[in-house]
Amino acid sequence: MELRHLRYFRAVAEELHFGRAAERLHIAQPPLSQQIRALEAELGVELLRRSTRRVELTPAGAAFLERTRDILTAVDEAGDEARRVDAGLEGALTLGCVGSATYSLLPRLARSLREELPGIDVEFRGEMLGPDLVAALVAGEIDLALLRPPVLEPGVVVRAVRRDRLIVVLPDGHRLARRKRLAMADLAGEDLVVHAGHGRSVMHDLVLELAREAGFAPRIRHEVAETSTLVTFVAAGLGVSVVPEPVAALGISGATYRPLVPASSGIDLLVGTRAGEESPQVVRALATLDRVLRDPAD
Repeated sequence: MELRHLRYFRAVAEELHFGRAAERLHIAQPPLSQQIRALEAELGVELLRRSTRRVELTPAGAAFLERTRDILTAVDEAGDEARRVDAGLEGALTLGCVGSATYSLLPRLARSLREELPGIDVEFRGEMLGPDLVAALVAGEIDLALLRPPVLEPGVVVRAVRRDRLIVVLPDGHRLARRKRLAMADLAGEDLVVHAGHGRSVMHDLVLELAREAGFAPRIRHEVAETSTLVTFVAAGLGVSVVPEPVAALGISGATYRPLVPASSGIDLLVGTRAGEESPQVVRALATLDRVLRDPAD
């Protein structure tokens, strides 16, 4: 039994006329009659009662028609789904991002993906550190990553999507909060709250480098993995910190933000994928990301 036998039978059963069914199927009537007889012979039951005046379904034929319709509908739906997945309109996608992108970019990106690609099941993993994002990409645990440079893994391809300036996070009432902007040298002697070190966070190494360039050894009091925890520590008066500007979107009570000068002391935000990635879902998600970033609200 082949799918064409089922399609032939459905046409005859619905038309109850071999001539009309043959026209509907764009085949000649004799081969159609032969195929229906072959189907009945294989099943060992009579599906249709034929006379010179009419064609009728037998009880077995009526039952077989219902199942035939279900099967052919499922086959058609499977084909449609396969084509939509191949076109990147359905499927699954996992996106991971660093803390600062979690608060600023992720909400708008998530809404746009939901609106533009409703058939794709998108999972988000926020507050991840850069090396963890790279490892997750290589392992196939995520499909897209929003992260900070440098990315040295040859199995990951990145491109810059925007540049974020750096800001200083201070507790409300801190003496430096009276200034409109701050230089890195102003933080000499201050307790610092930084992201996790030992190669786990790009921001940790950047803050240390900026301190050395400003001529002082940073006094690190706390290292944290999550940006939200870092700002909470600052708000609690446990130190000050340097973070990308989008972190201010957190809006944690007790924290004050001031621009770090010079304005050129910023850091890129990258989007990363696996090298050779050709998934249509990833391609469409990247296009959505580009549209979100072109929005003046960004």
